[in-house]
Amino acid sequence: MKLLMVIPAYNEEDSIVQVVENIIEKYPEYDYIVVNDGSTDHTSRRCHKRGFEILDLPVNLGLAGAFQAGLKYAYKNNYDCVLQFDADGQHKPEYIKAMLEKLESGYDIVIGSRFVEKKKPKDLRMIGARMLTLVILITTGKRIADPTSGMRMFNKAMIKEFAVNMNYGPEPDTISYLLKQGASIAEVQVEMDERMAGSSYLNISRSAMYMFRMLISILLIQSFRKRDEKHVIMKRR
Repeated sequence: MKLLMVIPAYNEEDSIVQVVENIIEKYPEYDYIVVNDGSTDHTSRRCHKRGFEILDLPVNLGLAGAFQAGLKYAYKNNYDCVLQFDADGQHKPEYIKAMLEKLESGYDIVIGSRFVEKKKPKDLRMIGARMLTLVILITTGKRIADPTSGMRMFNKAMIKEFAVNMNYGPEPDTISYLLKQGASIAEVQVEMDERMAGSSYLNISRSAMYMFRMLISILLIQSFRKRDEKHVIMKRR
């Protein structure tokens, strides 16, 4: 299958070169595109200097906008599947093969999950993740062990789904929504590293607000969400 790694990047000048060079050197069988999300640092300059494949957005659109730009690129270039991949070095490309094999067995989305074979730690960071797993189970009947994982693989139907529709952010509420619409989702056990440099914008207060928004979206908003019937492409299962 023709796979594209979509790497959204916002102010990741200290990690993006190492992340992409690792892919080029060790996993040349996979294509990639860095989506520079209006970075204000040297992310774009360092990518261009090394001749990386890069899509520069003129303004910061956030993760949802950057990811959808990458999916539109994949759709236009007829890729069979896309892997959402972090620019900060947390995701490990050695798990791509296992995720691809799972996708090829008939799933629409495969999540690189930290908790298929391992239990979630009992710490503050995981309280929100546990709650998301529970509300997704309640609203869809499906258990997603690691709903906040950003390492997700999408098949060709999902590429089109994200490319031609609006408001499709790569977030847990979208995963919940797609489950309700008939998408089949599987998880593959992966390990993740700490970010190579810098710090996440999600501090304690932002993390709490993020989890609150996701919970409200899954429990309430997604129930009223409507799809453009012209673009309904998933099979009902």
